[in-house]
Amino acid sequence: MKTFTNFLTSAIAAVAIAIVAIFSIQNVEAVSLRLIAFESIRLPVGVLLSFCFGAGMMLGAIAPLLLPQPKRSNRSRFADESESEFEF
Repeated sequence: MKTFTNFLTSAIAAVAIAIVAIFSIQNVEAVSLRLIAFESIRLPVGVLLSFCFGAGMMLGAIAPLLLPQPKRSNRSRFADESESEFEF
């Protein structure tokens, strides 16, 4: 099951990267990103989109490591262990 999950995750990432590549090839107009009083240099839409996509992928991979993990009570842990003994 873990192999299928890894394959599905890789397939979704590959499709997203392909969509970004196709979009960037079709839109080569230079744009600049503005935030309040700050403005970036003029870049093609595809380059800006690729940077944003890459940053989002990295933040999405790092975020679960930085968030606190929920505590499991002893009761639920023992219940999970007793259920797993009787699985076929």
